[in-house]
This record gives sequence, C-alpha cells and structure tokens, in this order.
Amino acid sequence: MTLGWKEIKPGFVVTEAGSARSCRTGDWRIDRPIVDREKCSKCGLCYVFCPEGAVKEDGQGYYEVDLYYCKGCGICAHECPQGAIEMVPEV
Repeated sequence: MTLGWKEIKPGFVVTEAGSARSCRTGDWRIDRPIVDREKCSKCGLCYVFCPEGAVKEDGQGYYEVDLYYCKGCGICAHECPQGAIEMVPEV
C-alpha cells in the first residue's frame, strides 16, 4: 500500500518529547565537550541551555555531560561564562 501525502509524517521533525532517550544520539557527534572543573563556577548554565538534557549535576555540584546523549552542538561551551567548557574533536 502506498501512503498518500496526508499520511506521510514530515522528515526531521521530533514528534515525541523525550524521544532522544530511546537511542544513543551521542554517536552523531564530531566534537565533544570537556569540562575544566578548575574554571567551573557551578552556575548550571550548561544544564539550563543544553537542548538534549545531556548535562547532569553530580554529587559535588559540578555538571557533567552524558556523552551517550550529547550531540556536540557546543551550546554549553558557548553559554559558559567562565570558559570552563571546551569543544574538542571526537577521537
């Protein structure tokens, strides 16, 4: 059976909230964020601005990136006021 134009879902559109959790989207990444704890002020802006929810607070108040879900967009590094996050090429 061939689908008509009304039955075809649009491409490149997220139709379900939180659907990225069902697969390891971090495999798409070409750059990864590295957090320098010496520079980190624990402000949490990386957590707030991460569009994938890949940044989590650890037990010491620092923020860590879950690389299984990080797509390497670099928003966390761009928004960090301390310059504590550097985007480096994926090896």
